[in-house]
Amino acid sequence: MGDWTEDDDRTRALRSPTPGPSRAAGQPAYPVQGQGYPEPGGRDEAKPQDDRPRGTSRVYGKPREGSRPVKPLPGSQPPGPPGDPSGASGASGKGGGLRASGFSWRPKRPGRRALQILAGLVVILLVVAVGGYFMINSRMKRVDALSDYEGRPADTPGTNWLLVGSDSREGLSKTQRKKFATGSAIGRRTDTMMLLHIPDTGDRPTLVSLPRDSYVPIDGHGRGKLNSAYAFEGGQKLLPKTVEQVTGLRIDHYMEIGFGGFVGIVDAIGGVEIDVKQDIKDRKAGINLKKGRQVLDGGTALGYVRTRATGAIPDFERTQRQRQFFSAVVKKAASPGVLLNPFTSVPLALSAADSVTVGQETGAFNLLSLGLAMGGNPITTVVPIGSLPTINGEAVVQWDRAKALRMFQALAQDKPVPKDVLGK
Repeated sequence: MGDWTEDDDRTRALRSPTPGPSRAAGQPAYPVQGQGYPEPGGRDEAKPQDDRPRGTSRVYGKPREGSRPVKPLPGSQPPGPPGDPSGASGASGKGGGLRASGFSWRPKRPGRRALQILAGLVVILLVVAVGGYFMINSRMKRVDALSDYEGRPADTPGTNWLLVGSDSREGLSKTQRKKFATGSAIGRRTDTMMLLHIPDTGDRPTLVSLPRDSYVPIDGHGRGKLNSAYAFEGGQKLLPKTVEQVTGLRIDHYMEIGFGGFVGIVDAIGGVEIDVKQDIKDRKAGINLKKGRQVLDGGTALGYVRTRATGAIPDFERTQRQRQFFSAVVKKAASPGVLLNPFTSVPLALSAADSVTVGQETGAFNLLSLGLAMGGNPITTVVPIGSLPTINGEAVVQWDRAKALRMFQALAQDKPVPKDVLGK
């Protein structure tokens, strides 16, 4: 078997290692060429510890310079707390093979998930908007109000709307007629007429009241009050034609609304805030209002725009309230708080589709454009008045021909109306 001290490869693994000289912390376990154990007077004597530069250490028998900590290899992870499968202790578990190969599992980014949800909501909203557009467009009542005729004014810049409010009771129950003091008259007559010009230049729109008692020529019927054009046979065509002939403006869109539709739209947007200039008590209109800012519901608003109980010239005061209220209604209806809220925008759209009558060329998109334009603080005025004579036993309104001509020429040229012809 031989001597155990003999350097024999067959017995080296069975022998205890030969005790060697003690080594300091940080020295290699075995001698390295040129760096032996510290032996006094030996040529492999290591440098004293104090002679090493600060921040260095020995890794695998070689000095490492610098003071930064050693970075882990790519794909490795520092040890985690006990039981944490994401740390080094869990490398042998699920995903451990990927970490050992230099790959690491990362969770999905929450931002990507949020973008997916947002994209889905946008698609849903677009589908609902497109579907709602076609549904509303198909429910709108249309009439052939604007047709060509010999001598019709040429098309002019900007967009011109003729807005007509009739006293039709259609859509009002018997109880509502009594409550709103509308009476029970059969048929319909024009109670309000306004001309709205929306310029192509992006300037403020101009809303012009046309007094219903305006004394004007009516094709085939001589001269008479403007609202009588609506009462004749074919009135829904004759009224726009009469307005075109006396103003020289080509009407692009026609919209009409009755009492019932007016009440429904105002209630659909939750009422409208109005600054009432004075106390108004009128049994015929069914209102008793105090001076000051207040929110009016549909029934009260209807009485507010119909009453003739105020002013030295009641019909002029009435047209002022009509312009004031129409602007407030359209501005609120086109506001983001109404349009982006399905609990108000949907009832409003349905009520408008069922309540208004428009020309064949007018669609839901045109009505939305009208609302957005009116949200830009329009200029409101009345056609210049010259005199208030009595003709054939009827009190009528005659326009100031010179000023009215300047007003309508400015609108035809898509220019602002001169200030000296603007009325209150």
